[in-house]
Amino acid sequence: MNPFELKSPDIVITSPGRINLIGEHIDYNGGEVLPAAIDLKLKLSFKRTDTEEAFIFSKDLKESFKLNLNKLQKGDIEWHNFFIGVVYYIQKKFPDTIKGFTCVVESDIPFGAGVSSSAALECGIAKGLDKLFNIGLSDSEIITFSRDAEHNFVGTKCGIMDQFAVVKGRKNSLIQLDCATLNYKYVPAFFDPYCIVLLNSNVEHNLASSEYNKRRQSCEEGLKIIKEKNPEFNYLAHVPLLIVQEMKPQFSLSTYQKLVYVIEENERTKAAAKALEDKDLNRFGSLLFASHQGLKSKYEVSCKELDFLVDYASSYEGVLGARMMGGGFGGCTINLVHKDKVVDYIHKIGKAYAEAFHITLTPHMVAIDDGVKWIRNEK
Repeated sequence: MNPFELKSPDIVITSPGRINLIGEHIDYNGGEVLPAAIDLKLKLSFKRTDTEEAFIFSKDLKESFKLNLNKLQKGDIEWHNFFIGVVYYIQKKFPDTIKGFTCVVESDIPFGAGVSSSAALECGIAKGLDKLFNIGLSDSEIITFSRDAEHNFVGTKCGIMDQFAVVKGRKNSLIQLDCATLNYKYVPAFFDPYCIVLLNSNVEHNLASSEYNKRRQSCEEGLKIIKEKNPEFNYLAHVPLLIVQEMKPQFSLSTYQKLVYVIEENERTKAAAKALEDKDLNRFGSLLFASHQGLKSKYEVSCKELDFLVDYASSYEGVLGARMMGGGFGGCTINLVHKDKVVDYIHKIGKAYAEAFHITLTPHMVAIDDGVKWIRNEK
């Protein structure tokens, strides 16, 4: 038997990647974001066993590991920790609910591209275990347990957006999510005659994880200073820009720019949602370009490869808007491209990128799709 093929699984889960149209790096600052689940997905196949262990297989990595359910400790291999962390938090609240199981994972989500393959995996694990053992987890618990696993077992202090989008995604809709209150509404995502094209730069700088956490720390320290005189503000995204400007001498230049970026990006996100509701795609596209400039110049999470791609997009007539997406320092740009220009655009920007960096660009046309789903069987 091929260990990477699970015959007659008890439960099959599909769990999507996510995109964030605008509102980058403000989920952990209590701002508003505009994410969506997409049609690039993980598939997780589960089967119960009569053991006290879990056997997990990655079809794509051609790797496997064994997990003792009675000794859940953070390991040295990142993808193992997604499973360990999710099981840990489910067991913490619902002891003795998870028994032995086998899980096979396969994916068409590009890893490291900024489309949150990690949240897809975490939420897919939680959903699968919930259905496999009839635990009765709420959407909120799946989201929270998955985020906590990322924070404390994987080590990235992300906000709630990725997991929320993976669980709550709805076809043809963006989610306008207030990350402070978790209030949300669906915004129609009809971009015709434009479509969403992700361009994977195929670079992943080592700075990504550590610098992400540093950005979060800078924002938290800045908010602490603000609260000394303005204790009513619990989230940086809620602070009026004028207050930050008046307090500028109390911050380093780098911190000041990051604080300004967060406040401006929060307002851009609100404006972008309004533009979509008004069917003003030109306005929406201009806000994407403005978002990238803020990420590049103020929040300082871009890189030369991403900047090249966005600069090229800004000069191409068939593109309404583009920006880097995700944590930064590599990964994808998101582009709103006229459907009649997509083939030409991908060809020309790919050629220019290869000439500039000797790297092959990987394009992905994506559609907005439903969130994590349980499939009783594959037939």
